Amino acid sequence: MQTRHLGGRIMLAPMEGLLDHTLRDMLTRVGGVDLCVSEFIRVTNTVLPRRAFIRVAPELLNKSCTPAGVPVRVQLLGSDPICLADNAAALAELEPAGIDLNFGCPAKTVNQHRGGAVLLDEPELVGDIVAAVRRAVPAHIPVSAKMRLGYNDDSRAEDCAQAIEAAGASDLVVHARTKAHGYRPPAYWDRIADLRQHVRLPMVANGEIWTLSDALRCREVTGCERLMIGRGMVADPGLALAIAHHDAVLTGTSTGEAVTWAHIVVLMRLFWQGISQRVAPRHRAGRLKQWLNYLRRVHPQAQEAFDQLRLMHDPATIAQWLEAQNPPDSAASAVKAEICA
Repeated sequence: MQTRHLGGRIMLAPMEGLLDHTLRDMLTRVGGVDLCVSEFIRVTNTVLPRRAFIRVAPELLNKSCTPAGVPVRVQLLGSDPICLADNAAALAELEPAGIDLNFGCPAKTVNQHRGGAVLLDEPELVGDIVAAVRRAVPAHIPVSAKMRLGYNDDSRAEDCAQAIEAAGASDLVVHARTKAHGYRPPAYWDRIADLRQHVRLPMVANGEIWTLSDALRCREVTGCERLMIGRGMVADPGLALAIAHHDAVLTGTSTGEAVTWAHIVVLMRLFWQGISQRVAPRHRAGRLKQWLNYLRRVHPQAQEAFDQLRLMHDPATIAQWLEAQNPPDSAASAVKAEICA
């Protein structure tokens, strides 16, 4: 799995409570992902200390890259332009690969405190936030934004996209659903195509991309070559690589590699090692099962693994179970060498 950055087009989405730096590490080891965005850091009424940024994005200590070398933008969430600008300036001192602004989180508790998607009812404020952060951050650091189509409806989507563009954002990710839609399919990719008629800002399509076929259809409908993928990558760690290889076929450079269950097993072992270093013992089993719950959408072996682990909670027992999977042989050793390189 040594192929990296084949198309420059695939971004790994932030997913609060799931896609943290440990899972970012695992998914970017596979290849095909070109850029990540961290989970959001909530900004309220104070400038956060350095450790608050590093806790969410420890990649800041590695030139803002995952161990595989994939850049990570750090996402901020809040509603006060001045406070967000002050925090962005503090974050900029750590030289992030970029700063992203969250206008898409649908969580009730976040929205009730004027954060995330609820701000899409106030396009002027959205623009003020982006402009304030852009002014506060050195020009070489990209400032991007991620939005949904709206809060209860999509009537102000164009206004928000135009405000973000006018404020100087480098690019815009659009999750093709409103807050009211939540994560229910479908994603309204055609509305992203509509937005592209109103702004010249580079745009990234996001929402309901689970397969290579989905990715190709999303590109066709939206006109966006760049895609952001979240749940689809968690369920299928080889998805970005499959998209990158599809793109590489057009230039005759595809290697045709595939991500097998043997690769997934190695990734799960590494993932377990990672969460064992920082997650309380009582929560470790839940983190692994959470990922397996997504993996079983694509890999039949994940369903069997999920069933075997369902009632296991003791970390030592789970560690033994992981070690017992795929006894080492020449093929497994080769797989481990690829992923750990």
